[in-house]
Amino acid sequence: MKSLSQLKIKIFGDGADKNTILELYKNPLIKGFTTNPTLMRKAGVKDYKAFAKNVLEAVPNRPISFEVFSDDNWNFPDVDFDSMNVSFDTMYTQAKQIATLGENVYVKVPVTNTRGSGSYSLISMLSGEGVKVNVTAVMTLDQVQEACRALRGGAPACVSVFAGRIADTGRDPVPYMQMALDIVERTSSNVELIWASPRELLNIFQADAIGCHIITATSDILKKLPLIGKNLTDYSLETVRMFFNDAKISGFML
Repeated sequence: MKSLSQLKIKIFGDGADKNTILELYKNPLIKGFTTNPTLMRKAGVKDYKAFAKNVLEAVPNRPISFEVFSDDNWNFPDVDFDSMNVSFDTMYTQAKQIATLGENVYVKVPVTNTRGSGSYSLISMLSGEGVKVNVTAVMTLDQVQEACRALRGGAPACVSVFAGRIADTGRDPVPYMQMALDIVERTSSNVELIWASPRELLNIFQADAIGCHIITATSDILKKLPLIGKNLTDYSLETVRMFFNDAKISGFML
């Protein structure tokens, strides 16, 4: 097994608790951060812009992703979305506003809106205008392909494939992510692939083994980093002692 220092993959902290972000920022192994509206809600964030500015003041020099949250369907001037029967004008405005918050900001744009309409034209426009885009909630290889085409030739960008959620459906994410990586490397030299929503520490090593560029991980997973390479005999004994102590504290009797 590789040690952490031997890993080539970049590890990004995934969460929206400021104290946790600041703690992870002290760790040179953590190369960036990602957030999303669900994580913000879980962390009790009430003011989106104030939170983003506050975090960016504390973390000015590592990539951080903040996500748009509109789902509009109004007319976008100068852009023809008629073939999709949908427009993304407010999402575009939000993305541009978020991008101005810092040079290290990546703007998360969902691969579709809530009605399933692809956001590829919007992604292409933003990328072409110099916005660093992180295409999120990607789960199919067709989505990877279309996202990479939309980003090709634009600003530095990421495609976040939710490998953990793919695994939740009973599919092995490793060959799937390998195919996604092949698409990225064939299509867009400015795009990095993110292994998103991992479920366990092992996923970091799996992602590194296939050459994936980035993996996101919540603090719950990152807390397990000290376990890497741990002696399994010692770990077994610690586990037995934990069971014994918990039974004793609980006062169990038969």
